[in-house]
Amino acid sequence: MKSDEKGTTMTDRIDFTGRVAVVTGGGGGLGRAYCLGLAARGAKVVVNDLGGAVDGAGGDATPAQRVAEEIRSAGGEAVADATDITDRAAVTAMIDATVDRWGSVDLLVNNAGVLRDRSFAKMDPADFDMVVGVHLTGTVNCTRAAWPHMIAAGYGRVLLTTSTSGIYGNFGQSNYGAAKSGLVGLMNVLAIEGAAKGVRVNAIAPTAATRMTEGLLSPEAADALTPESIVPGALFLLSEQAPTKTILGAGAGTFAVSRMVESPGVYLPELARTPEIVAERWAEISDPTGEAPLETAGDQTRKYLRRVTGDRG
Repeated sequence: MKSDEKGTTMTDRIDFTGRVAVVTGGGGGLGRAYCLGLAARGAKVVVNDLGGAVDGAGGDATPAQRVAEEIRSAGGEAVADATDITDRAAVTAMIDATVDRWGSVDLLVNNAGVLRDRSFAKMDPADFDMVVGVHLTGTVNCTRAAWPHMIAAGYGRVLLTTSTSGIYGNFGQSNYGAAKSGLVGLMNVLAIEGAAKGVRVNAIAPTAATRMTEGLLSPEAADALTPESIVPGALFLLSEQAPTKTILGAGAGTFAVSRMVESPGVYLPELARTPEIVAERWAEISDPTGEAPLETAGDQTRKYLRRVTGDRG
């Protein structure tokens, strides 16, 4: 930490020189902004993008090639890649090729996604499978391919892309919300498993004007919700100073942390464990006073077992 002439505390400049980053969905919108932001601070970037439509149809290598060329024209290092992240073998080949080319994979930004919105009652199961397959399974494919390289190196930063639709819900997005909520669960586990190996795993929940929000935002909102306004938060979560197991909300220049917390709860003796007593004491059970996050599933189990022995702490 250091201070400027006004006494304002500043952190050291975040620098990615020597780091190798893979960004999925890097051909436009948020992905492009992440690629440019990483490259501007020294990272070598694999710009991955299948180049399909918003609903996942088709494919075109041009968007990824365009962004890679934009980086190279500015003096950076980048290659374009059109791998379909739902193809596990192809993803492994992409990561292996990156390590062969540049020696490592230090940063992974799981950004690629598709939309097939429809109310749950009217949604084709194939559309549910497609969206979950890209967002959740695609992220698993990419992370699983990069993970052993990061573990072996003793360093890695993985950024998952969740959404307020997965955290809070949104009409017509049961497929998208389920996938994005699943990514929070994935983050929680990977952050625990990577902690001792120098691998930190976080999630970003961005609100930005991209292809996916066309027609949904007013011109004024779109002007404020730029992809570039998200980038500072994403780059922090990819930096050496990054936390782990954190969900960062970002949009229009505002950054906030979302947390899952649990109320203190109420212990019911065995003879009082009826649905009627639960209903009667619901106000106490759901009282948020003193709510707190739990670090692991085991912490919750231990909390409950302490109540059995009379420990209310």
